[in-house]
Amino acid sequence: MSESKAMILGSSGPTLTPDEIALYRDERPWGFILFARNCIEPAQITDLVAAMRDSVGRPDAPVLIDQEGGRVQRIRPPMIERYPSAAVLGELYRQDRDNGLRAAWLMSRLHAFDLMKFGINVDCLPVLDVPVEGASNVIGDRAYGYDPQAVAEMGKAAAEGLRAGGMLPVMKHMPGHGRGMADSHHELPVVTASRAELEAHDFLPFIAMKDELMAMSAHIVFTAIDPSEPATISGKVIEEIIRGHIGFDGLLMSDDTSMNALKGTIGERAARIVGGGCDIVLHCNGVMEEMKAVVKEAIPLAGEALRRTKAVEAAFGPGDGADEDVIRAEFHGLLATS
Repeated sequence: MSESKAMILGSSGPTLTPDEIALYRDERPWGFILFARNCIEPAQITDLVAAMRDSVGRPDAPVLIDQEGGRVQRIRPPMIERYPSAAVLGELYRQDRDNGLRAAWLMSRLHAFDLMKFGINVDCLPVLDVPVEGASNVIGDRAYGYDPQAVAEMGKAAAEGLRAGGMLPVMKHMPGHGRGMADSHHELPVVTASRAELEAHDFLPFIAMKDELMAMSAHIVFTAIDPSEPATISGKVIEEIIRGHIGFDGLLMSDDTSMNALKGTIGERAARIVGGGCDIVLHCNGVMEEMKAVVKEAIPLAGEALRRTKAVEAAFGPGDGADEDVIRAEFHGLLATS
């Protein structure tokens, strides 16, 4: 069997089309990602996840989702309860540190209960971005707060809760989206803070969690490091900051290739992501012509990228066997105290 390609792909709807099955079978993405358009009812989600894995012949293929709580929650009521945002948990932390950390762990443990039932095994959480005053609301209440130490502690608790349930976390958005004054879904944010400011603030949560297995890049230009290219495609940011200063040696995936912070055609964007040093090209929207452009540029997993994917695959587990009702009751009890 040929090695997987260094890409994660989405799909267009609640079931795979024949063209999607053929593309996945022939091009062999390492993993998949789900969005709200893919999640209509429980049995359908379970069937879709299984069909994705069947298409590549890998029952352990990673299936990702952004299930943060708050406004970024792809599977919603009545299938899954609506969870609070990171900012709500962060406020609990500010009132009582231990309660805040416990709430972050519990909510992630509940995400694992919810998602593992469908076969989803990776949650793109925690958000480790540390906003500054005046920044775009694209992060906003998705962040735990404005203090890097608090963000790091809450992020660690959230990641540990996912792992306790047999899921794996993805840190985002490395090396930090908090200073972005624009929404990178629509335009390219440019951060002009000095390197010293970034090292003293934005990078700290990622340094604290540098031993995690996966992270997602930021589509942001840091003029103090590379004034011409956003972090996702900047070899200088990836090697000097992410791999060097931060010390992250895990699997680095791009943020979504279709976001308009990146310029050029989808194929050109994918090629620049590969060339910049990200291990995995992420493409989310399920548009077939865009996916065809991505697969032309994605390369078979090899070398360090292959080693990192193998480390991820080896880390999946069955979970701790905790009682869901007990965890859920404790979580809501903590929220009630805030």
